[in-house]
Amino acid sequence: MWQLICVLIQSMSSAILALVAMAFLTLLERKSLAYMQLRKGPNKLGFIGLPQPLADAVKLLIKETVIPTHSNPTPMLMAPLFALTLAIALWFLYPTSNSSMHKSLGLLLLISISATAVYPVLMSGWSANSKYSLFGAMRVMAQSISYEIPMILTFIFFALVPPSLDIAMFTEESTPKFSWQLSIPMAYTMLISLLAETNRTPFDFAEGESELVSGFNVEYSGVKFAMLFMAEYLNMLFMSLIASTMLVNSTFFTPIFAFLFLLVRGTMPRHRYDLMMTMAWESLLPVTLTSILSFSLLFPLL
Repeated sequence: MWQLICVLIQSMSSAILALVAMAFLTLLERKSLAYMQLRKGPNKLGFIGLPQPLADAVKLLIKETVIPTHSNPTPMLMAPLFALTLAIALWFLYPTSNSSMHKSLGLLLLISISATAVYPVLMSGWSANSKYSLFGAMRVMAQSISYEIPMILTFIFFALVPPSLDIAMFTEESTPKFSWQLSIPMAYTMLISLLAETNRTPFDFAEGESELVSGFNVEYSGVKFAMLFMAEYLNMLFMSLIASTMLVNSTFFTPIFAFLFLLVRGTMPRHRYDLMMTMAWESLLPVTLTSILSFSLLFPLL
């Protein structure tokens, strides 16, 4: 019983710290994009704008939640909560220093939750009964079939090294140091897949402002919009943590990978939708399959 309580406390602590980190990640993004565009960004509230995420949260909490007349209210209101729950559940998977948090199938749970995270987007886009939100949801479903296969194969590739499906094994001292230099194509494939998984530029087709107004979340406001927003940035932060853990066997470079997401948004245009799916099937998938086969044959000789 006591061990279960400790696990719950550690899990909740991880979730709370992730929410705090997510809040300041939004501030870092706004500041980074501002300096890329030769401006200052938010700097009026408090010291150099540091309390800005708190002000944004309060503003969204007190705003009215508008439900369109022709929408389906129940799934529309449940979808953001579902999305945020899945995003927080990801942080329960990451092990802490306590060995009780080590999960032998943690990587499979990560893949399962990541795949399930598509359904809240589909639910929110369909239930709003808006053509723009529905188009955004359909894009997410179609592109997930394309990029998730290379992403899962990259996870399997790096899981061959410990070999284990326990995420903690990637940071254990006994694990052979398998840095990204030994497999640049797979590292490149993983980063592209994670950009698509988190719906970030240049693969933010579900929220293409120039085409879909705001995509699947166009009809959301107030707290429900904040939940979708938080889910996106929690996913981005967790995927940065996973990339750092798998590629360099350390969590130290998580901020660098998170900043890479922001840098890509400020420097790259949105990719074309059909080209992204073509790239996933014709480029990323052959690279991952070839790398897994080659590594499986060569690993006993290393």
